[in-house]
Amino acid sequence: MKLTLGVLSRILRCGFRLKCPRCGNGALFQTYFKMFTHCPVCDLKFERESGYFIGAMYLNYGATVLIAFPSYFLLETFTAIPFFANLGIWALFSAVFPIFFYRYSKSLWLNFDYIFSS
Repeated sequence: MKLTLGVLSRILRCGFRLKCPRCGNGALFQTYFKMFTHCPVCDLKFERESGYFIGAMYLNYGATVLIAFPSYFLLETFTAIPFFANLGIWALFSAVFPIFFYRYSKSLWLNFDYIFSS
């Protein structure tokens, strides 16, 4: 499928709302860390095979690095924050952000895969 603005908009909308890529209504998660196996609305199977969400881990890691790495250097360059304080801020961010972004990375991965596989 060709990536157009409409397709990208749907991926991001469903991805950040944590909704099913097929119907756009079904929730992906039962609890903060536990995903449904199938969509409660349209019965789409979420995890197609073992290891399916490894790409979501790469997405989570990439988002963390893309935020933390340049932000560290921006603070280092444009503020008077001491080196260890700056390092501590971004080390803490790098430990906490992936936990927060976990669900969104899985949801975005599932939505991108669904759009490009169907």
